[in-house]
Amino acid sequence: MAAKKTSNRSKPSGKRKVKKVMHEYKHGELKSGRGGKVKSRKQAVAIGLSEARKAGAHIPRKKSSSKKRSK
Repeated sequence: MAAKKTSNRSKPSGKRKVKKVMHEYKHGELKSGRGGKVKSRKQAVAIGLSEARKAGAHIPRKKSSSKKRSK
């Protein structure tokens, strides 16, 4: 019998958190650090994913493209 394939999809709780953060970003309410407004869409997404992970949602990390070096 074949092994069950794991899913790389995030749970609905994580999606809700990211949706909430993006709503705050669009309305200019999202802050980062010591109260600085977030101006970058990418930064807003990163904040949402980070908060979702802290809340316990299973969201896979971004796969890094590590370069292999030969000696």
